[in-house]
Amino acid sequence: MSASSYQANVERPDPPLIVRLGISWLTNALVLLIVTVLLTGVTASNAGALLFAAAVFGVLNTILKPLLRFITLPLAVLTLGIAWFFVSMLMLEITKWIVSGFNIDGFWTLVGATLIVWVVNVILDFTPGPWQVTGKRRRRNRRG
Repeated sequence: MSASSYQANVERPDPPLIVRLGISWLTNALVLLIVTVLLTGVTASNAGALLFAAAVFGVLNTILKPLLRFITLPLAVLTLGIAWFFVSMLMLEITKWIVSGFNIDGFWTLVGATLIVWVVNVILDFTPGPWQVTGKRRRRNRRG
């Protein structure tokens, strides 16, 4: 067995929880920054507001979103998953309500922001990088 194939078979230990949380937080900040750059109707008053919004968004996606997805499962089946898009929109809307320096102007801007968050997360799912050690990305890499 060559050294390179041996290295591929050795599992690396998981980073500590604090490191995974930090990476997740910064990844959310990057995603929200991309949204604010691409959509004029999404604004953050300063970097602190953006970082706070990223933290709130991450907590909501970790705690509230799975609960809402479970509750809306029958509706998601009937709508072929479209109901879950509205759950994702709600996570951004609640973030806006909690973080005073983070604003999303209007329903269609919220729809666009949710689509951008989704697209960026899909890209990050398949792009190697430090964000691969958190959440679904971490579980996907363990299987593959």
